Amino acid sequence: MQSQKIRIRLKAFDYRLIDQSTQEIVDTAKRTGAQVRGPIPLPTRKEKFTILVSPHVNKDARDQYEIRTHKRLLDIVEPTEKTVDALMKLDLAAGVDVQISLG
Repeated sequence: MQSQKIRIRLKAFDYRLIDQSTQEIVDTAKRTGAQVRGPIPLPTRKEKFTILVSPHVNKDARDQYEIRTHKRLLDIVEPTEKTVDALMKLDLAAGVDVQISLG
């Protein structure tokens, strides 16, 4: 496993949750002796929705809603078996989507 790299992508709607989860992953990886690159903040995706307030008339009366998706990228270089085991046992917040790829 010495020549491999683990790439972790995190997504969440709440930036506090994603920062907390990122810090937990970094602390766990460093504690087990792996080298961590990141966290790299990726661009925040903003989705806007416009909804008519009135069902029939008043085209001018509208509400706008926005959903922001925050993303972070982590690279764990030269992970050990201990690092992989510790990351598998790590319990992250429920609102964070984690994608892990080996490269």
